[in-house]
This record gives sequence, structure tokens and C-alpha cells, in this order.
Amino acid sequence: MIIDAHGHYTTVPAAHRDFRARQLAWLSDPSGPRPVEDTISDDEIRESTENNQLRYLRERGEDLMLISPQASAMEQHVPDPVVAVDWARSCNDLVHRVAALFPANFAAVCQLPQTPGGDLAEPIAELRRCVSELGFVGCNVNPDPSGGHWTSPPMTDPYWFPLYEVLVELDVPAMVHVSSSRNPNFHALGAHYLNADTSVFMQLVEGDLFGRFPTLRLVIPHGGGAVPYHWGRYRGLADRLGRPEPREHVLSNVFFDTCVYHQAGIDVLLEVIPADNILFASEMIGAVRGIDPETGFHWDDTKRYVDAAGLSEVDRTKIFETNALRVYPRLAARLAART
Repeated sequence: MIIDAHGHYTTVPAAHRDFRARQLAWLSDPSGPRPVEDTISDDEIRESTENNQLRYLRERGEDLMLISPQASAMEQHVPDPVVAVDWARSCNDLVHRVAALFPANFAAVCQLPQTPGGDLAEPIAELRRCVSELGFVGCNVNPDPSGGHWTSPPMTDPYWFPLYEVLVELDVPAMVHVSSSRNPNFHALGAHYLNADTSVFMQLVEGDLFGRFPTLRLVIPHGGGAVPYHWGRYRGLADRLGRPEPREHVLSNVFFDTCVYHQAGIDVLLEVIPADNILFASEMIGAVRGIDPETGFHWDDTKRYVDAAGLSEVDRTKIFETNALRVYPRLAARLAART
């Protein structure tokens, strides 16, 4: 089985985007009733999925995708906690319906109703609802709800511990994934996402999060940001700071995905990071769309890069399948129940 561990429902029906627009307009003028989402039919969800994510899964020879709400549309910089809950529930209910309509091809991962500096009670409640009631297998956690201003404490700070306690209790991993950028210095897709991936890894090097939460599992997407390319820098900084070797200190609990859109980048990832810590993923249909004119293939057809990397069959199986089942045990249990 080939499991794509990072996908987003970016092709939502128009009514869903309209609901968000009405939410934001209501925040500017709350004189009327709080917006309610219009009904979206199963046929609309089927059409938006079959012609997009599902079509590409089949064309590229993949079997199942972990699908979550569109990352850039999580918009956790919006400070109103009530609107944040309404929006997260709407987004999560929609990806739940995708997974229910296509159970052989999708498993759901949730967004959390975070706000800048906000209390984590509502994100924890939504996590519990999604996992315990709807069968989600993981969640996305935004380390910077401010959208590029980094007003939240590092992910090793006690602020985050209540969330980690529930992740451990439910035995689900969190993908570290920011949303849209509100800082003009950081393009959301070309800078902000990769900044966050890299920054969180360094936070983990400096801290001792996994000493306190030894079974917590985090996925750092987009190939780990700059980490594989600068692995020597992080090893050297760990040594300079008196921290343990990152391979032992961090990689027992942290995993990178293959959302890297050229062969040389995938080759560096596979050479530097152990196969046990890599999850196959594409993030399609996501940040980098279209066809690479040099290759004639879609940028985000990452299976093609992994196939060309000359992996052993053992490592190939780990990256395409068994690592994801180990990191996402609720996915493994769900697939086992089908057989």
C-alpha cells in the first residue's frame, strides 16, 4: 500500500468558501446573526474530490491519502474564538465527509480552532471530538497562529503541554503546520511554511520536550524545511549548546515528509534522514501546482522522485507504508478492521 501522509482538501465546494467570507464580514459588522453554513450535498463533495485529489491518487499509483482542511485557509490569526470554533468544525466536518464517502482512499486529519495566544481548551475539545467521535487519525497544530509574527511561545513551552497530554492519551500524532502569513516579509508558501518547519526543529533541539512526553509524535512537513540540507549545522549547534545529538534527542519522536518538489531535494532528504523517519507525502493539490517544464511532470508527483531514488525494498516499504502506520496507529487499526 502507498500512503500519502500529507494532503489538503483545497477543492472545497463554493458554499464553504462563501461561509468563510460571511464569517469575516460578520466580524467587521456583527449587527446581524452569526453566519451559518449553507447545505453542501454529497454530490458536490464527490465531484470536487473525484476530479481532483482522487483522480491524481489513481493516476500516480497511490492508494490512500491523509486529508486535512486547506492549511492556508485555517486562518488562525483571526482572533475571535467563537468564529475559530465554528470555522474549524465546518472544515473538519467537510473532510470527515470526504473520508466517509471514499473510505478506501482517504483518512481524515483535523485542524484546531487556535487563536493567537488563545487558550487551548477549545482546540483540545475539537481534537477530542474529531478523534473520538469522527474517527480522525491525527491533527495539524499551528506553532504560530499569529501568521508570521511568532507571538506564541516555543512548542517546548508548558503552554502547549495540555494539548500534548491529550495527543498522548488519544495516541495520535500532530503535524506541525502553519497557515497563512500576515507578515509581508514572509510569502506564505515559499517562506512562512519552511520557516516554521525549520524553527520548530531548532526549538526541539534546544528543549527537552520528549523527555517529558516520550511517546509524543510530531511530523514536520515539507521535507523538514531547511533541516536535512543543514543537518551538520544542527548537529554542530547542538554540540555548541551542550545538547544531545539530534539523531537521538529528536528523531525518536519526529518524522519528515517527502513534500519536496525536485529530485535533488528528495535525494538529500533520503541520504541525510534515516528511512525510519520519513513519510511519503505529496501535499497535492497544494502549494506547488502545475507541471515542471524541465521534466514534463507535475511538481507534486513526489512518488516519481522517491521511485527514482534507488531505495532498497525495505526502505521503500517503510517510506511508502509502514512508517505511516506506525506514526498513525489509528490509521493502522482502521485498515486492519477492513481486512
